[in-house]
Amino acid sequence: AVVSTQSTGPCHLTAFMGHKAGMSHIMREVDRVGSRSHKKDIVEAVTIIETPPMIAVGVVGYIETPRGLRSFKTVFAQHISDECKRRFYKNWYRCKKKAHMRTAQKWSDEDGKKSIESDFAKIAKYCTVVRVLCHTQPKLFKLKEKKANLMEVQINGGETADKVEYARALLEKPITVSDLFSQNEMIDVIGVTRGHGYKGVTYRWGTKKLPRKTHKGLRKVACIGAWHPSRVCFSVPRAGQFGYHHRTEVNKKVYRVGVKGDQKSASTPFDLTDKAITPMGGFHHYGLINEDFLMVKGCVVGPRKRVLTLRKSLLTHTKRVALEKINLKFIDTASKWGHGRFQTDGEKKAFQGPLKKDREAME
Repeated sequence: AVVSTQSTGPCHLTAFMGHKAGMSHIMREVDRVGSRSHKKDIVEAVTIIETPPMIAVGVVGYIETPRGLRSFKTVFAQHISDECKRRFYKNWYRCKKKAHMRTAQKWSDEDGKKSIESDFAKIAKYCTVVRVLCHTQPKLFKLKEKKANLMEVQINGGETADKVEYARALLEKPITVSDLFSQNEMIDVIGVTRGHGYKGVTYRWGTKKLPRKTHKGLRKVACIGAWHPSRVCFSVPRAGQFGYHHRTEVNKKVYRVGVKGDQKSASTPFDLTDKAITPMGGFHHYGLINEDFLMVKGCVVGPRKRVLTLRKSLLTHTKRVALEKINLKFIDTASKWGHGRFQTDGEKKAFQGPLKKDREAME
């Protein structure tokens, strides 16, 4: 999740982490002069990514060497949560849970404080790249995991001294997704695709099946190369692992940045119904969206619950598609479990009337 170092503009973070919750669809009016769809309503698929605040727990400075960047100094925060400490151990229940105890003592000791100030000064003097160590908060996701995901997020903008001050101010504080991204912005999504295990050539590469009477199977590649060169070329389709690959998808447009606790997060100026982004019955195999979220156009890699890295775009966008202002008219919140006739629970009750259990409760 690293982008090129830029000294233009104020200091800002360049990446964030979230979990894929599920998909829905929206209706919007196209605002693209010259397009056949201009001023027409279109329906598009969107993905909802839940993005609770991340916590900054460290600062890393990198110096340039002939062989690339090398980490020079790392300064950790005084308080590190157990969620983050779990990441440093293989077995949390059998370990002594003493990770970073001396780090905390440094902050309360006079000599330790001098050492920390010296490290920050050296980062500001010698380093060219400054990154912040941030971790997710699994307790806010309501998933089964307890171990936080830890990542380095690069700071761009300003001089190195400004970056160090900016990073220092973030330590032990929550970082929200709205601090990084806004509506209409183009972002990159980095993640691991859905795994399919070991697959053959027909499934994996789409090669043509051999005739029915073929000896020893027909879902094969008939000729895997000439006599010479006397080895199998890399371009020949072979069976092997399919899926669970690391991928980066560029240019995903942000359609909405949702805020925790907003009961009108799926409302629009054209659809004034009070409804939250969670569809009826919840996102299947995920649940409810209780925290901040990001709505991006189209699909993203991986199954639901998979952790994703959201990165600021590396490109300077000039195309009309990228610069288009998004005007949402409708966000679908019907149930994703079946055919979903109703947008809200109130709408369903108004159509069906009181149920037997409702009448019994009233009596």
